[in-house]
Amino acid sequence: MIRICFHGAESTGKSVLARRLEARFGWPWVPEYGRAYCEERGVELTMADLLAIAEGQDAAMRAAAASGPELLILDTDPLMTAAWAEMLFGEVPDALTGYAKADLYLLFAPDVPWVEDGTRFFGSAEARARFAAVAEAMLVRAGVPYERVSGSWAEREAQVVAAIGRLSEKNERN
Repeated sequence: MIRICFHGAESTGKSVLARRLEARFGWPWVPEYGRAYCEERGVELTMADLLAIAEGQDAAMRAAAASGPELLILDTDPLMTAAWAEMLFGEVPDALTGYAKADLYLLFAPDVPWVEDGTRFFGSAEARARFAAVAEAMLVRAGVPYERVSGSWAEREAQVVAAIGRLSEKNERN
């Protein structure tokens, strides 16, 4: 099974694109657990909340993987929760970086309009740029493979499909 994780600052199209790819290709995806968590409990988050979000995201990913799909899209994973910890609290507990990693991370640039939806925090250009940098630093810190995704919605979709295609071909050769 190939696990592809969408990673990056909020409001960069990760969830929208995951839904589109499922509709277009039938690729299953694991939604962002943190969104449901915040919609239910509010956005006044503590570190304990972030640890619970990471645990919930991991459980959802493991449940989706149990059916054995060839490809699984992760709207996010605990590494993004680690970036949230850095942004909100200036520290990252080891527990947030200890979860299983995806085969490839696709880092979404904050170059599309930010949309307020009631669960988002960092809408200014400066905050979005800082969050994008923290998200990328988390990937570097974890030593995971990643590619950047940017541009229009159509360009983003084409870049993601191409990245998945390259990884699939590589896995077939190995």
